[in-house]
Amino acid sequence: MSAHQDSGHAHGHRQGHADHAGGNGHGHRHGSTDIDWGQMAAQLVQGGELQLPVLRGTAARLSESFAPEHRVRRILDIGSGPGVMTCVLAEAFTGAEAVAVDGTPELLEHSLTRAGQLGLGDRVSVLHAELPEGLDRLGEADLVWSSKAVHHLGDQQGALDALAGLLRPGGVLAVSEGGLPMRFLPRDIGVGRPGLQSRIDVVMEDWFAVMRSELPGSKPVVEDWPAMFRAAGLTDVRSFTLLLDLPAPLDAAARTFLRGHLNRARESMGEVLDADDLGTLDLLLDPDAPEGVMHRPDAFLLSATTVVTGVRA
Repeated sequence: MSAHQDSGHAHGHRQGHADHAGGNGHGHRHGSTDIDWGQMAAQLVQGGELQLPVLRGTAARLSESFAPEHRVRRILDIGSGPGVMTCVLAEAFTGAEAVAVDGTPELLEHSLTRAGQLGLGDRVSVLHAELPEGLDRLGEADLVWSSKAVHHLGDQQGALDALAGLLRPGGVLAVSEGGLPMRFLPRDIGVGRPGLQSRIDVVMEDWFAVMRSELPGSKPVVEDWPAMFRAAGLTDVRSFTLLLDLPAPLDAAARTFLRGHLNRARESMGEVLDADDLGTLDLLLDPDAPEGVMHRPDAFLLSATTVVTGVRA
């Protein structure tokens, strides 16, 4: 099982459950929770690059989490996807090796290519590891970062315990699993019933619950991330939230990302949404329609990413 970040991921970091579920599951059908991460590489890169202001802001905040005397020498990006955040962390922590850790070889190749293009090839490396089984061979680190990966592991508390165990004394664990679902259209878009995004959110939450229940060793847990960090033995537990705000009208790159997001939602919800909503999605996806996301003037991107941090004593 491969774990990835969202928009950030998905890193290919991603924004909230919608991008995981409707979102980022390539070729999903309702009731199917299989995700082909390799085929999603381009979308993960697009999402990560759109999120660069948030990723760089996150890296800057993380640099403030260390004691002044602590030298950050090694960083692990767990569930790195195509390595967007890995490279951001390497840029922010100029004296550190940044290691992209992922279970999909194609995405690790993207990480190496990106690092080379940015002149970071001497400080960015990759490790192929299936999670959670591969965690015990990753070695120690001063910073362990993971975005939208822990929820792909059945035992989330056990995963946090293991990640915390990778830290050197004074090291920081930083995990992004919270925030708000991405918003990108007005409630009433002049086509179909108002509130389409809210109805999509409901389907995505149901998908997410099924995905979690089907994971090997799945264990229910109250997703109070600060409390889970403390249960993992970490101290000085804190959180912060950063906003991605791309106002209308969007540029071509953001519109292309949004169309990909809606296309996967359409593929995965064909058996769930009613005919009216499916027709609205088809119109939004039409590359030539003025009402489609590639042309309509009111399309925007707004998301909030929450990061929790804790320190190993």
